[in-house]
Amino acid sequence: MGVLTVRPGSAITAWAPLMHPLQMYTSGPAISFLTCFWLFPQNEQLRKAPEPGTPPRYPVSRTAPGSKLRGRLVRMLPSTIQATDYHTGGEPFRIVADPPVPIPGRTVAERRARAIEDPAVQGLRAVLSSEPRGHADMYGGFIVPPDDQGAHLGVLFWHKDGFSTACGHGTIALGAWAVETGRIAAPRTGSVDVVIDVPSGRVTARVHREAARTVAVDFVNVPSWVVARDVPVTTSRGEVHVTVAYGGAIYATLPAAQLGLAVTPERLGDLIALGREIKWALNDAEQAVHPTDPRLNGIYGTIWFDDLGEAAGHVHQRNVTVFADGEVDRSPCGSGTCARLAVLAADGRLPAGTVLRHESIVGSTFTGTVLDTVGVDGRPAVIPQVTGMAYRTGEHVFSIDPDDPLIPGFVLR
Repeated sequence: MGVLTVRPGSAITAWAPLMHPLQMYTSGPAISFLTCFWLFPQNEQLRKAPEPGTPPRYPVSRTAPGSKLRGRLVRMLPSTIQATDYHTGGEPFRIVADPPVPIPGRTVAERRARAIEDPAVQGLRAVLSSEPRGHADMYGGFIVPPDDQGAHLGVLFWHKDGFSTACGHGTIALGAWAVETGRIAAPRTGSVDVVIDVPSGRVTARVHREAARTVAVDFVNVPSWVVARDVPVTTSRGEVHVTVAYGGAIYATLPAAQLGLAVTPERLGDLIALGREIKWALNDAEQAVHPTDPRLNGIYGTIWFDDLGEAAGHVHQRNVTVFADGEVDRSPCGSGTCARLAVLAADGRLPAGTVLRHESIVGSTFTGTVLDTVGVDGRPAVIPQVTGMAYRTGEHVFSIDPDDPLIPGFVLR
């Protein structure tokens, strides 16, 4: 283990009953030393950009079995946690239908803001996203009440770095789950809408059924738009120009060919490293500011795409989204696809009836289309629809052993 050092640019906050992050790193492998503070990562909007070439942070548990800090954490967590896992296009989504810790708030957006500061909710997230129960690219959601009776349910989306504002692949999984568990009555053949409140607004999962089987789910998102074009960003491989777009979260998008890359598994290491550089370089820029809700500020991820051409009624692209701090979306990314639909519509490439065929880096596919055009705060926007399918992969009862020295867990590549 190397000498304990502070990551350049990190704000160090004194520990005050598990409420603030202390981010300290070794001079050796890129892992954090005090996992208690991995539970409570800094708000991504407040983080500083890492130096070019800095590897992603992969925290690891180092709390001693008898420490006061670890004891407090264990007391916050239940002895068991129940969850149902789905995947959408290869991207995991872990559903906790009855979170075993309180998540207060009047709206889903308010619950997210309070969860970020709540050590019990952060501890629950960390246990489920970290190894040995999760992994560096784990994703999931806590079911919470909707904002009002106009929606069926609410959800807080989470990952290893915190709580996100939007998630299309998760919305698709939630639609399938709500119908398959009987929470929402559905016809044997036909369609039903599952209305869901998320931190960025109210969305719909339109579940399509054939002979009592779910065969597809449409994700109808909040209005999406182009924020800015031709934004210069300096990377360790030279300057690039990105288009910034909003699809429930704010993304930087660019063709992989700008840096001589392609969206393939063989180039994933480069795509992650450079995607992180771009995300953090823009995270505090004016292009990362939401026009009405500062809780939605910040660049959530970088979308790399390959343009694979056009045919009658189709635009074909392959993409990979590198989100949060170096996480990789295995699916074509639902909210990211909405951002891409906004860009393509503004480019005039999606006339009425045209469909985006959006492939992921693992070969799974979403289709996207524009349902309508609207105005949002004086800017043109689209109502996007993304269609995919989710499949259940498991039912889990996770145990929290009070003698386990690796609670809440670790993340190691």
